[in-house]
Amino acid sequence: MEKQNLKAFLYLLPAFLFLAVFMIYPLIDVFVYSVEEGYSSASQSFFGVGLYNYDYVLHDPYFSRALLNTFILVIVTVPLSTGLALLIAFALTRIEKVRSLFQTIYFLPYVTNTLAVGMVFMVLFKQTPYSEGFVNMLIHMFGGQGVDFIEGPYWAKMFVLCFYTIWIVMPFKILILTSALASVNPIYYSAAKVDGTRPWRIFYKITLPLISPSVFYLIITGFIGAFKAYSDAVALFGTNLNSAGMNTMVGYVFDMLYRDGGGYPSYASAAAIILFAIVLTITVINLMVSKKHVHYS
Repeated sequence: MEKQNLKAFLYLLPAFLFLAVFMIYPLIDVFVYSVEEGYSSASQSFFGVGLYNYDYVLHDPYFSRALLNTFILVIVTVPLSTGLALLIAFALTRIEKVRSLFQTIYFLPYVTNTLAVGMVFMVLFKQTPYSEGFVNMLIHMFGGQGVDFIEGPYWAKMFVLCFYTIWIVMPFKILILTSALASVNPIYYSAAKVDGTRPWRIFYKITLPLISPSVFYLIITGFIGAFKAYSDAVALFGTNLNSAGMNTMVGYVFDMLYRDGGGYPSYASAAAIILFAIVLTITVINLMVSKKHVHYS
């Protein structure tokens, strides 16, 4: 028995070493930086240990704006993208002749470069001296007043960012949910139809519980991905996200790390730990909720 345990440990040892070197040690290192007051990248020195970095970050208006933007992005994009992906995947299971064509069309945004898609969205939404943008042309056609969605009011910029994020993440979710729906045993549907069960009740009582592990997986990864959003905002609003008022928490960490050439790694580390704590808390809450609503058998 001991030999078997030793053999199993040796098999797992490379994975343990990888996690220790590339995940656990960096996390501990970041935490140490976050409590070193006045840490300097140039001199590799600090003036003391405490919570001053956390206090500075939490009272920084740029961080407050980045936190608000990130939470809005999470609250809007995760449920909307998951719900729309479920509707589209369900519709795809009801067609046969052109299913492959539609699956390819819906998957194209996932394999397209993020910055390239961002440039397309800028052309669609941005007002310039030479063009009002395709979206504003449609708004004018219906009697509305145009607005610059890229450099205009905050609500317009947030709308474009949420729309763009949903567009980017939808293909992967559609792919996962299409596979989950295809794996449902049709015997359940046949039995329900014999009993005269209504379609919406079949979906709610049979389909949704059977695909709940896939839905839960997409919700968890959606929350984590939305909290790590940064390239989406850069693709739309450029690298100076603070001036645009559209920075995210990851963008704030990046700015602090490389600001003014040398950067402020202590502040960046404190912001990164705060982001880690938020994501971990939400993930744990989701795991607790999943015990009642996710069916793995």
